[in-house]
Formats: sequence, C-alpha cells, structure tokens
Amino acid sequence: MRILPGDIKTSQLHAYLLGAVSPRPICFASTLDEDGTPNLSPFSFFNIFGAKPPILIFSPARRVRDNTTKHTLENVMRSKELVINVVSYAMVQQMSLSSCEYPAGTNEFLKAGFTPVESSIVKPFRVAESPAQLECRVLQVIETGTEGGAGNLVICELVCLHLNEAVLNEAGQIDPHKIDLVARMGGDFYCRASGDAVFTVPKPNTTLGIGIDALPKAIRTSRILTGNHLGLLGNSSALPIVETITNDERLVELLREYDTHPEALRHALHQYAAELLDKGDVEKAWEVLLSDSDEGKELMG
Repeated sequence: MRILPGDIKTSQLHAYLLGAVSPRPICFASTLDEDGTPNLSPFSFFNIFGAKPPILIFSPARRVRDNTTKHTLENVMRSKELVINVVSYAMVQQMSLSSCEYPAGTNEFLKAGFTPVESSIVKPFRVAESPAQLECRVLQVIETGTEGGAGNLVICELVCLHLNEAVLNEAGQIDPHKIDLVARMGGDFYCRASGDAVFTVPKPNTTLGIGIDALPKAIRTSRILTGNHLGLLGNSSALPIVETITNDERLVELLREYDTHPEALRHALHQYAAELLDKGDVEKAWEVLLSDSDEGKELMG
C-alpha cells in the first residue's frame, strides 16, 4: 500500500496514523476553566522531550469531524498551567468516561469519579488515583494548522513531580509492573504495559557490537534465527573463541545424533540457539552455533 495524505479523507488518514504510531502514552490533563471549574481530558499525542529543563509536549488536536477545539486547549492558552496525570490500568475505564464531550463548565472529576488533590505549585488539581502527577507550566503553544485534524503543540515545563511510592522498587526506581500503565492504540484498542508485555533489551554495546554483517555466513543467513536473534549476536564485542565444548548434554547429543547429516545438524543447532537467545543466554548460544559453522570450527581449532 502506498498512501499520499491528500489522496484519502482526513478521517481515514487519522485512523491509519493512530494504528501505526502506537502504543502512545496518555496525557491525562487537568486544567481549570475561566470560572475555576476543574476539567479533565486524555490526550495520546504526548511524550517527554528533555530532562534539563524537563519538557513535555502534548497536542489537543482540532476535531476532525467539525474543526472545533478542545476545552483543555482553551484553558491552557489562558491560564498557562496544567497537571499531567499518567494513566494506570486501575483507572483506565474512568479515564475513558472523562473523555465524553461534556459541555463547557462540567467537572469531569465528578463525572468520572476521580479524587481532586491540591497541587503544590500550579492551580489545577491533581488526580489522586494517578500514580504519577506532573505539575506543569505552559511555555508555548504551536498551532500546526487550522483545519480539522491539525495539532496544537502544548510545550510544558515540569515544575513539580509527585510519585506514589507504592510503584517504586527496592532501588527507588519505577517498577513497570507496579505502575501498570496503559497506552493508546488505534480504534478502541489500548495496551497494558506490565506483566508479559514488558521485556528487556540489552543496551547497545559501549565498545561497539560487531554487527550482523560480521557474523559467520551460516549464522547470518540462517532460516531459523530471526532478526532479533541476529541483533543479539551482533551486539557482541567480538566473535568468541570456543576452544572446547562444555558439558552441555543437549549439545553433545545433537552433535552425535546428526554427525553424518550436516544440514539436519545445522537446523537442530540453530533451533537450540534460538531458544537460548530467547532466554537471553547469548554466550551459550554462541557455543552452540560455533560448534557447527565452518567459521566456528576454524575458530575452535
């Protein structure tokens, strides 16, 4: 599929973009209207863009259907203050309820059943149920267009951060399983960033990985190993030298079983290596892979 933005309706392009650029964190914005009435609204065009100074940007875009603007945008344009509350799984349904297009002057804290808490520096209230609340001042609002679907980039500076200590681990860092955040996807879809959805990826090698292009050909062109597997191997500092086979019973058994069947042996070894890489055991995977490859045999002497 090849799509040029001007060739399809804005609503259809909007749907494609939301489905493709996801998951997106949720800015649950708390503001005050000109009469001092609290307003709550979620926005998924949102992220953090620096730590010194700490800058966050979200975009209350113009409505695609009728080109109107959100109450949140009107409030921050006037007051230059807001609280960005993160959204955990425990509050996602209430957050969704607050996104109903209630008339101006409606207190969404009441409608959605959230508890307002006074902020330390800014005037808008914090959401007590949110595990992280970020008091912000608005530095600038950049209008990206005037038609329905156009964004309004609200550039904010964090002035005070509130964290629920229950989401911290023993090292004092935020535990993704405890904070249990949700993110927006396309259509009615969300995702939950905890449990099996959370995984680790080793940091890029500070001494430079050898790269996939430096892997032995038999490994690089494997029909079993995926791009993720090759990425792990390519992050190694150098091709390892394996002088002897360890007492890995499964590896020894495979070498014996397929001794006279090189293609079957390579297939079996690559399957075993893939399992090891899925577990993050790169060192053992190298041993398995180099026990068969021509380059590996040469390295092993």
